[in-house]
Amino acid sequence: MEAYIGEIRMFAGNYAPLGWKFCNGELLNIASDYEVLFSLIGTTYGGDGRSNFRLPDLRLRVPIGAGQAPGATQRLIGQQVGSDTVTLQPSDVPGHLHTINASTADATTPTPGPGVTLAKTSSVFYDSGVRSAPTKAALAAPAIAPAGNAQPTAHPNVMPTASMNYIICVSGLYPSQG
Repeated sequence: MEAYIGEIRMFAGNYAPLGWKFCNGELLNIASDYEVLFSLIGTTYGGDGRSNFRLPDLRLRVPIGAGQAPGATQRLIGQQVGSDTVTLQPSDVPGHLHTINASTADATTPTPGPGVTLAKTSSVFYDSGVRSAPTKAALAAPAIAPAGNAQPTAHPNVMPTASMNYIICVSGLYPSQG
């Protein structure tokens, strides 16, 4: 089966077959055997449109269909979005609470764990002489400040992948509109 000029395929080889080029953003001369491909993709992927144009750059990219699906953001042909890393800011984390339950009764276990209530120990290791119920109080700002690295850092944002080459046909059948 002969390929259409401008057709893109995945290719498991480490070279581009005859009549194909890697989709690596290469800048091509319009007048050097690529006039037909230029007539199809123009400067969608870059170039000045007078003497050169760029091939699509699909290195580290996942192609998606152009257009707008119901409830989705419109994507134009040639538009690149997304990032392979993301840096979360404190404003990216939804508000939430960490409830602590406490009791004036003696603790029943010395080990913290799920469903265990914070309580005083049954053996006295310090006795202030005070036996009143705990008082609810707001925690001081330093006690409830975000923990961890002071500066958010980027982390990978990549789905599981298997790397292959994308190639574009530069010599083949002209795709007639139909």
